[in-house]
Amino acid sequence: MNDSDVPASGSGSPAPVHFKLVIDCANPQAQADFWAAALHYEVEDNNALIERLLELGALPREAVVEFHARLAFRDLVAVRHPDDPVAPDSGTGLGRRLLFQRVPEPKTGKNRLHLDLHPGEGLREGEVERLKGLGASVLREVKEPSGQWVVMADPEGNEFCVQ
Repeated sequence: MNDSDVPASGSGSPAPVHFKLVIDCANPQAQADFWAAALHYEVEDNNALIERLLELGALPREAVVEFHARLAFRDLVAVRHPDDPVAPDSGTGLGRRLLFQRVPEPKTGKNRLHLDLHPGEGLREGEVERLKGLGASVLREVKEPSGQWVVMADPEGNEFCVQ
């Protein structure tokens, strides 16, 4: 790698790499609804982009569904932090995001990557109850010298922890 391969950030150091966490699932819309509610995030609105792609013939109609009275991609739905910027032409979040993508195979083992939710001091029990009300389930409660947390599963069985 040479200096021309490193994006400038104005301070001489490389610019941070933008990313999103992609989660394979059977039902992206249901997962997006669960995680938007769980994290107090917003489901991305890609309606304008989808309408433009359909009009251009760049996207087949069968790749689209109606979701929350808007057009959405059938196999991809993202949720984003409500305070982060959004690309006005596409509705895509430009910050903290989770993207749910439909895959044909079911989940078969333990996640290699998971989210840890930190609701705040003294709020874990109430947050666990709220998440159960959204469709999550408790897998186990962990009490170790290093701390306590609850291991949960979202509606499709993906593990996450509540600290």
